[in-house]
Amino acid sequence: MLKLDGVASFVVVAEMGSISAAARRLNLSKSVVSERLAELEQGLGAVLFHRTTRKLSLTEDGAAFLAKAGRIVRDVEEAVAEMAERRGQLTGPMRLSAPVTFGRMHLGPALYPFLAEHPAISLTLELDDRRVDAAADGFDAVIRHGVIDDTRLVVWPLARSQRVIVASPDYLAREGRPQSMEDLAAHRAIFYMNRGIADWRFRGAEESAPVRPRATLSLNNGDMMRDAALAGLGLTLLPTFIIWQELRSGALVEVDVGRAVEPESIYVAHPGGQKSSAKLRAMVEHLRARFGDPPYWERPA
Repeated sequence: MLKLDGVASFVVVAEMGSISAAARRLNLSKSVVSERLAELEQGLGAVLFHRTTRKLSLTEDGAAFLAKAGRIVRDVEEAVAEMAERRGQLTGPMRLSAPVTFGRMHLGPALYPFLAEHPAISLTLELDDRRVDAAADGFDAVIRHGVIDDTRLVVWPLARSQRVIVASPDYLAREGRPQSMEDLAAHRAIFYMNRGIADWRFRGAEESAPVRPRATLSLNNGDMMRDAALAGLGLTLLPTFIIWQELRSGALVEVDVGRAVEPESIYVAHPGGQKSSAKLRAMVEHLRARFGDPPYWERPA
């Protein structure tokens, strides 16, 4: 008879693409995961992975088995969690993805009290600014800033988010303060490369005419964008949850060009067609309460 831990290990290896990565996620040694895979393949009488020195890839049998094995593992996890929930407990694994800067600055500090209150929850939090596929990558939910256009996801608003153009007082003293949309074209800018310069869109502006300041630096991390602005390298467009402290201290100054930046939000999204767990719903309510409305990073000092 097949063992559930072997099936679960197979699913994680298939999702992660390597035994080493799967072992880290499962908190097991590579040898244990390899042994479970070998035992599973022996029990099935089939080879599930093509193995090379660089990567693993599913065989035809492996791909066919994965479709049902994933459902089996999720069903068992949900059944265990539901039994605990019937006793008023929140328990079981939960896997989330979140942006790097928001995760470090706000999500982590808000989550720690929740996890301390519910020690039976086993959380895996992966910080990554790329747009992960929640269902295909095996996440229970993703937390994102901006617009989620994946129609396969059920989206819950978590907190408001306002983006503003900022610069250091030193930069504005040297280069002058832009007063209008037209003035922006004469300035240097620090861009978020995952969105590009076309991201600088404003309420009331024509969609066909995005503002295009000159790029002096492109980065894929909000912390470094803030630091580059503090160093006086140019204007940048950032959410207040990254720069609220610098705005309060005056280290960065908001630049008003006569139009408001298109508003955004911070969302939690989970795969559609999949019932949200009680622990996910409880976590969302906890985070909403911790962040507040308006969130603390948008309140006056």
